[in-house]
Amino acid sequence: MVDQMKDEDLVFSRVKPDVCGDAHPKALLKTIQEDGDALVKLANQHIITCDQFDRQTILQLFRLASKYESNPKRYNNPLQGKILISAFYEPSTRTRLSFESAWHRLGGDIMSITDRSTTGIAKGESLSDIGEMFNNYGDCVVLRESNEDSVKEMTSTLRIPIINAGNGTDEHPTQAMADLYTIFKWRPELLLDNPKKIRVGVVGVPSYMRTVRSLLKIFAHFPEIFEEIVIIHDQKDDDIFTEGQREQLEQAGLNLRLTNRLNKELPELDVVYINAIAWVDNGFESHGDKFVLNAESPLKDDAIILHPLARGDELATDLDGTPHNWYFSQARGAVFLRMALLTCMVERTELVMDVI
Repeated sequence: MVDQMKDEDLVFSRVKPDVCGDAHPKALLKTIQEDGDALVKLANQHIITCDQFDRQTILQLFRLASKYESNPKRYNNPLQGKILISAFYEPSTRTRLSFESAWHRLGGDIMSITDRSTTGIAKGESLSDIGEMFNNYGDCVVLRESNEDSVKEMTSTLRIPIINAGNGTDEHPTQAMADLYTIFKWRPELLLDNPKKIRVGVVGVPSYMRTVRSLLKIFAHFPEIFEEIVIIHDQKDDDIFTEGQREQLEQAGLNLRLTNRLNKELPELDVVYINAIAWVDNGFESHGDKFVLNAESPLKDDAIILHPLARGDELATDLDGTPHNWYFSQARGAVFLRMALLTCMVERTELVMDVI
């Protein structure tokens, strides 16, 4: 029998708690000078990979995201009359709801697909044909699919923009943008001349994990802010990168090092990014089960922890109330980052420029 709830159990507060990692984005907003021209080109691009971006476009997206986050009530209808097709053929909670929240907050309407068995795919319809149909139904598509080639197949017939929200083990570009956005909110001075470099530990496997793969790719656009990026893993070193992956990152200027000793590295790390889930085919695999962060971990006093979520045993809840917790701020900021990107992709950028 369930215990009867008391009256005090039913009361909640609408006041936002003063939790760690709730970085106010206005400092970042002041650090980046506005250049709307850098965002205009996004209206004619699909978003498939972090490779396609340049520094200025990323920074301007971060500036617009920080505008939205600084004044969320000021922007409530730039996407009025626009329709988003939210097609999530692979299970998702945070990413799907984050995109849909972003679109709704900007005044747009949504058609959502959350079960591929209810679509023409279950009858054998090709994604290229589905893309042709989507042209008639909406103004933008967000697609998550377990097959790496699905998003590219759909672009072959699309005349509206599509965002890759995760394609198998390949990439998750908007997650990586949200991750870096969080780091720059934490330390906007990283964008000034001659910044004090940071050391980042990435607990994961770039060859398997799309979040880690995209994270390293977006880091490669800003190599001057990193002293070192330490890849912490439990695999054979030969299995950590796909062919050419490490070479691409190092040619961009990243200083990479591999290790399997988490606690030995923690005292020297400014940022710890941890993930344990890799999507493979229609399921997932866990990696790095021996790597665990908790309140007893030897973290630097001012180090922050990032995690794309959902978390498992690798990230203990006893860190939630500590200054290391920036993973909830990371999830919150992803909404505003996606608001910025979606605004640009459906040709509504001019409605939010020069409005502070």
